Amino acid sequence: MTTSENSKVWVSELNARPEIRSAFPRSTVRFYDTTLRDGEQTVGVVLSPQQKLEIACKLDELGVGRIEAGFPRVSADDAQAIQLMLKANLKAELWGFSRAVRADLEELVRLGLRASVIEAPTSDIKLRAYGISAEEVLSRVRDAVSFAAQSGIRVAFFAVDGTRSRLDFLKNIYLSALEAGAAEIVVVDTIGACGPEAVEFLVRQVSDWVGPEIPVHFHGHDDFGLATACAIAAVRAGATWIQGTINGMGERAGNADIGEIALALRCLYDLPVALDLSKVREVSELVRHSSGYAMEPWKPLVGENLFMRESGAVASQFHIPEAIEPYSSELVHADRRIVLGKKSGLDSIALKASELGLAVSPEQRAPILAAVKKRAIEKRGLVTDQEFREIAETYTRAA
Repeated sequence: MTTSENSKVWVSELNARPEIRSAFPRSTVRFYDTTLRDGEQTVGVVLSPQQKLEIACKLDELGVGRIEAGFPRVSADDAQAIQLMLKANLKAELWGFSRAVRADLEELVRLGLRASVIEAPTSDIKLRAYGISAEEVLSRVRDAVSFAAQSGIRVAFFAVDGTRSRLDFLKNIYLSALEAGAAEIVVVDTIGACGPEAVEFLVRQVSDWVGPEIPVHFHGHDDFGLATACAIAAVRAGATWIQGTINGMGERAGNADIGEIALALRCLYDLPVALDLSKVREVSELVRHSSGYAMEPWKPLVGENLFMRESGAVASQFHIPEAIEPYSSELVHADRRIVLGKKSGLDSIALKASELGLAVSPEQRAPILAAVKKRAIEKRGLVTDQEFREIAETYTRAA
């Protein structure tokens, strides 16, 4: 982190203890975004090809290294979106998504994609659900990966439900995929079934199996609210690519949120990340608008409430941001604001009056505060700036 960035981060010094910092490799963490494929699996979300192009361009500006452009074999819209993205000359690599099925890969070849995830189920539960044997899935993986490699496609093998797979079989299928021509490996927590300690164990184990020359990814879901923690654990164990989505969107409880992960790695552990934190909120808003879903206002990094202060006790400290925030709003290009409501205090009135250029004397603050609280309780919400002006002018005119 640069000197100027350090001055905008106010986390606990305990994070810098040698036994904590030394546990992490110091290489840059990169992000593989799957908003346009796995993220679109959010219930009720449908993104048009043009919307996908617009989001891909913003992901590119964000610094995402790889964009999973879609699953064209099962979606004509995805094929159209991929064609649009290929013409856009993005800096980010465009990746496809394929099952261990030759026809899926033939569609990627037709479109001109040069890289793809190839997925196959690896847990006994998933094999039973698909009605195929371990031997059959191994054969499919070898055939699909070999065909892709011979067709000039760089392959990252994606072991579906890998975290619930037998370790001996998982090792066998990863090494078989590499032998057939895969260049990278993805550790996949398909249903968010692992805690951070288990993810760290598995990623370290897989890294040992495949060796230091093979990039290892982590793909996690947030079913227990631990996707960010699990991704950080994966980095600690040697993963160099983190897969996830903008806003953590995805089916069930969603995917790992790449913005949150980048923020935590950068601010808590001082790790280099290939993501521009100052642009995350802008991309978040675009994805949210395009997808048509609402998001919690208290969500880390991108929530609208993060730098908005209503409490009077907090407003009294507003002039010292590090007293009430772990990092500066400037780091993520957000606006700090005082808002007025039931929980406001005298300092809130003074700050808001100054912001709006209203002359309110110290003696007038208390009655204005009482009127603000009354209005907020009546409407069960915040008092707007215009409402505050009207309340303040009632008391300042009377003076």
